[in-house]
Amino acid sequence: MKDDLYNFQDNETEQLKQYENVFTLGNVVTCKGNIKASFLHGKQVVFHYMKKIIKSKSSKEKSSWKVDYIIRNIIVQYFLFLIIVGSLYSCSNPSQESKQDQRPNILLIVADDLGYADLGCYGGDIETPNIDRLASTGLRFSNFHTSPLCAPTRAMLLSGNDNHIAGMGVQSLVTNEFGYEGKLTDRIAIIPEVLGNAGYHTYMAGKWHLGMDSLSNPNQKGFEHSFVNLRGAGNHYNDQGIFKETPVTIYTEDGKPAKWENGKYSTDYYTDKLIQYIDINKGDGKPFFVFAAYTSPHWPLQADEKYWKKYEGRYDDGYEKLKERRFESLKRVGMVPENAVLPPNHERVIPWDSLSEAEKKKEARKMELYAGMVDNLDFNIGRLIQHLKDIGEFENTLILFMSDNGAASEDFYYHDTYGPFIRENFNDDYENMGKPNSFISYGPQWAEAGSSPFRYFKGHITEGGITAPMIISGPGVEKKNEIYAGLVTLMDIAPSFYQAAGTEYPATFRNKKIYPLKGKSFMNLISGAAEQVHDEEYIFGLEHRGRAMLRKGDWKIVNNNPPFQPENFKLYNLFNDLAELNDLREQEKDKYEELMDEWFKFSKEIKAQFPSPEGEE
Repeated sequence: MKDDLYNFQDNETEQLKQYENVFTLGNVVTCKGNIKASFLHGKQVVFHYMKKIIKSKSSKEKSSWKVDYIIRNIIVQYFLFLIIVGSLYSCSNPSQESKQDQRPNILLIVADDLGYADLGCYGGDIETPNIDRLASTGLRFSNFHTSPLCAPTRAMLLSGNDNHIAGMGVQSLVTNEFGYEGKLTDRIAIIPEVLGNAGYHTYMAGKWHLGMDSLSNPNQKGFEHSFVNLRGAGNHYNDQGIFKETPVTIYTEDGKPAKWENGKYSTDYYTDKLIQYIDINKGDGKPFFVFAAYTSPHWPLQADEKYWKKYEGRYDDGYEKLKERRFESLKRVGMVPENAVLPPNHERVIPWDSLSEAEKKKEARKMELYAGMVDNLDFNIGRLIQHLKDIGEFENTLILFMSDNGAASEDFYYHDTYGPFIRENFNDDYENMGKPNSFISYGPQWAEAGSSPFRYFKGHITEGGITAPMIISGPGVEKKNEIYAGLVTLMDIAPSFYQAAGTEYPATFRNKKIYPLKGKSFMNLISGAAEQVHDEEYIFGLEHRGRAMLRKGDWKIVNNNPPFQPENFKLYNLFNDLAELNDLREQEKDKYEELMDEWFKFSKEIKAQFPSPEGEE
């Protein structure tokens, strides 16, 4: 019988030497220091019998395949013993431990409706020391773009693709039409699915907003563990619903109905859950992806006094003064260029000086509460960071912080559709503001200050609706305490995570061909290997419910007045006109036509419909 596994020698010493090498290799491979003595004893027993066999054989027997077979079986049985017993134990000798997966953990933190000008490190006045420390050891982005609303942003963020391609063409609209399914579709794969397949643990807590049915739940979309609010908003202290269709806010944990622990504050509770999930597999050697999808500082504005009391009196001079102060402070820290001008307020904003003293008092309290929510958000980010330090994972965790869109102007308390149900279950009395049964929004007036220095706010396709703060810090980030002013979009985040994790986005997923990524990794930028993410030819387009924009380099066309009509597009040069005040379509006709041609290509690619299709809302 031919045997190529071992090259048996006639010389007894050489033969035993080869067997010794095999056993030594076995000990190194299994690396079980705590049972090494047993292995050594087993090896001595095997060698005793091997020597007897070899010494007793005649010259002819030494070459016999039968003897060869016996010895080989002894070796095989020994290796089986090592494998079976070794699998039950871990190495006790650190120098012999098997190498852990060295890929970075990834922590994605998303604030809900946080304004561009709120954070301390961006020039804002709210105390955010933990976020500021991330900025001091990482990179801030002054030209980071999102979608104008929560759900489309989440779809684009997790998929690395356009919101229509992902299935969220219109927020809160469910249809059978391509691009308007109202949930994540099988046309894409999302971050937890791709990273999960690449060996990452995947956890999330917070706001989902990407489909209400069971097949759209996070536990069906790649998350090992999740605790989520399926709708777009909720009471921050209990499960009292905000919408008539869901009078009790719907929460799920790992895909099963879950109860809110009444009295727990949202951001605190989501952080508790994330820490709990991280600890489930702590120390198993696998990296993790954590999605902290916070619902703060989204309305209703609610916070414990210890967070908002410190801001009492800070905003008594009004929202117009705050907008001006922030505009100057953002210039000072380099978040906006020196040639920027402050755009006028939206027509919905009532001048501060025209308010009564009681109205001013109530307005100032709104902003105090909002600041308190951001303060608490920063505190909980600090909790996450400290926990990562406590378990020895902080140094190997890539942390990305962002907001999902511009500051929010909605005030649903007096809304024709949502208002009646809200007023039945909440009130907006001054004495009650910030408490569990209070419903307060800070409206377009404070949103203008939150989006300073840009035009308008959440919901609009102007820069104020789609420019948000983003910070990245951690392994691989060589640019420390710097600001990147080049264009980056939320579609660039998924491919960046894939590059950091050493994996690739698949061409097929679950046996179906999927759309390629539209974003581009910025990991080479943050490592210093590249000077920019996108060149001047890169096209970035957006459409949501008839509001549309397309950007190429510094040029941008904007159609911000539904219903959609192509002739309503205006042309701006953002390098000279960040506030979007000077329409150049008549002066720059060639550029206007160039961008319009790109728009028609883009809208065809994403299959945008005008008007948006009808469906269930």
